[in-house]
Amino acid sequence: MALTSTMFTADVTLADCDRNVYDSLKCVLAKHPSETKEFLATRLLAFCLEYEEGLKFSRGLSEPDEPAVWLKDYDGTIKRWIEVGIPDAGRLHKAAKIAERVAVYAHKPPIALLKQLGTQQIHRGDTIPIYSFESRFLTELGDAIDRRTSLSLSVSGQQVYLEIGSTSLSSPIAVRYAV
Repeated sequence: MALTSTMFTADVTLADCDRNVYDSLKCVLAKHPSETKEFLATRLLAFCLEYEEGLKFSRGLSEPDEPAVWLKDYDGTIKRWIEVGIPDAGRLHKAAKIAERVAVYAHKPPIALLKQLGTQQIHRGDTIPIYSFESRFLTELGDAIDRRTSLSLSVSGQQVYLEIGSTSLSSPIAVRYAV
């Protein structure tokens, strides 16, 4: 019997001072039973930190040829390809050939990912940022996300600040590149 996903809704007040993006977002995420709370938290952060008009969550694990988050132009051209997790080099190589911008948001410390990617040929690898957060931050955010959640997310100086219920969280946003 196939396991079904659990739906999560997050109402986000976004204030990204680094990119000059201020908006109210309604994010609907489907959490697969095999997905960790840290992975779910990272998908939500990736969406918010990459937000621009038209950005969407993909169909997720049910469609392995899609990224976690993406932006398509009106003609189907992929403008943004945003991976969450630990993608392999071949996937990033392919993504960099078809999308204008590729980025990765790691849900675990990216040391192993960077080591693996450093030995592979990746198209435009030097332009693919790999973002990561403190492990404690992702764990606490994952614990705080309910099926219906409201949160405030602010970004300033490559630091993310969150208010979710009575919990305040923050983490630096570490940036490295695929090669």
